[in-house]
Amino acid sequence: MLIPASLCDLPSDLSHRFGERPAFGHLGESLSYVELDILSRRVAAWFQHNTDLQPGERIALQLPNIMQYPVVLFGALRAGLIVVSTSPSYTPEELERHFTQSGARALVVYDAFAWKAARILARTPIEYVITTRIADLHPRWKRWPVNMKVRYRRGKTPAYRFHAGSTFKSVLELETGRFWEPPLFHAQDVALLQYTGGTTGPAKGAMLTHASLISNIHQLRTRLSEAGLEEGQRLFQPLPLYHGYSLTVVLLMMSLGSYVELIPDPRNLRQLAKAFEKINPTVIAGVNPLFVALSQHAEFTQLDFSSLRLTISGGMALTESTANRWHQVTGCVITEGYGLTECSPVVSVAEPGRMHPGSVGRPLPDTQVRIIGDNGEVLPTGETGRIQVKGPQLMAGYWDGMAIRSGLSGGWFATGDIGQLDDRGELRVIEREQEVIHSAGFKVYPTELENVISDHPGILECAVIGVPDEELGESIKAYIVANNPRLTPRDVRDYCRERLTSYKVPRSVEFCRDLPRTSIGKVQRRRLRDQALSEMPKLR
Repeated sequence: MLIPASLCDLPSDLSHRFGERPAFGHLGESLSYVELDILSRRVAAWFQHNTDLQPGERIALQLPNIMQYPVVLFGALRAGLIVVSTSPSYTPEELERHFTQSGARALVVYDAFAWKAARILARTPIEYVITTRIADLHPRWKRWPVNMKVRYRRGKTPAYRFHAGSTFKSVLELETGRFWEPPLFHAQDVALLQYTGGTTGPAKGAMLTHASLISNIHQLRTRLSEAGLEEGQRLFQPLPLYHGYSLTVVLLMMSLGSYVELIPDPRNLRQLAKAFEKINPTVIAGVNPLFVALSQHAEFTQLDFSSLRLTISGGMALTESTANRWHQVTGCVITEGYGLTECSPVVSVAEPGRMHPGSVGRPLPDTQVRIIGDNGEVLPTGETGRIQVKGPQLMAGYWDGMAIRSGLSGGWFATGDIGQLDDRGELRVIEREQEVIHSAGFKVYPTELENVISDHPGILECAVIGVPDEELGESIKAYIVANNPRLTPRDVRDYCRERLTSYKVPRSVEFCRDLPRTSIGKVQRRRLRDQALSEMPKLR
């Protein structure tokens, strides 16, 4: 099956192929492929007839996982706009930087988050605001009770007011009789301005084109066809759509005419387990912390997993202990992938259905991966060095205000990750280059230590960092989230001594209730380092 060359053509193509088949759903209602096509046309027409936004201008989306997300996403793209994904968890100050740096002139925002934008809007380029409530695409008779129930659960939020705002419902109603006029599209036009996670430095806007995103969908379909992935799957999607990994999985499943159940609040594990049971999915995409939480949740572990055919992990390293727990609970092997925002985002995926401890599989079709040494030389198989990637899914460059900065050199993208290729061509990602610990003249990789430590039966999760040390250069500190209240730092260090070389044993162990994370769940080691540094003077 051929996928259109532009994301703008995807809704109409899927509408013709899959018709009234359900495409998306949340909280008990669904949206068909025909409805997605019609509603996204209306949104596109609204932008064309009620704003002066021109193709190539930016629009920010600050929405949770609700059906409005794909409608607005494709509506904006069909109007020729560039979509800027925005985390609902951003503070007003972060939103101000995000809107200003991207130059976004329009915003579509979930009403519970709108107060944040209202506080800083006058200091940003935003001119048009559309607000939406969680049940705006539910039937009229169901809309009010669902909105009230969700509002009661989340509690009171600060009041807000936009001088030139519109509601999502009014946008759809106003454009019922208007015509959408398709602008001229080119495959190399930028579709998404996707910001990096910012875990090791300031977030950067990667310019992802229609061609790079479509290429990645083609590549993933080819690789996952090895799992017998055919049309008509049911994807359970708790990961936020504003993250590149999550969105790409959804686009892939859309190309197969699948149904996608969107989870607005993945933190409520009880509701998540109930939704899983109701949908009975064939595919789930997640990240390591989500798999850990679900594998420990009593209601989830009692569910029937006989329909689950594919579990996909990405966004961060998957620990071996987590993979084993998930397999024990569900009977499904986790298929791990590796990617970066700048690669639209997937670079490699392991062979579905087979355990690959430490491996993220072979590079996707038409993707080249090489390992570079300290002097820029290409290293042979089995040696450890810097990972570089080349392929059709690479971004066009970085966006920097109104200027474009290239992130490519000779067609190769330097990922900032350390890794190696084995004799089967499979890639092993060892660590982020900036997070390698240099202790007593040795390189220590935090991910390796975390993988070992998290295998302790009394430990749920851990994070390892390096802190300044006059004698060693850096010493190793481990933060531990334990499920055994009697566990002591000495127990952890003794466990490590039995399994690790002496210079890799943490000198310091600290217990904590949870670990600081990004919106998708990736541990923010930088925040842990900042915390450790702030506490060091007190220790003296």
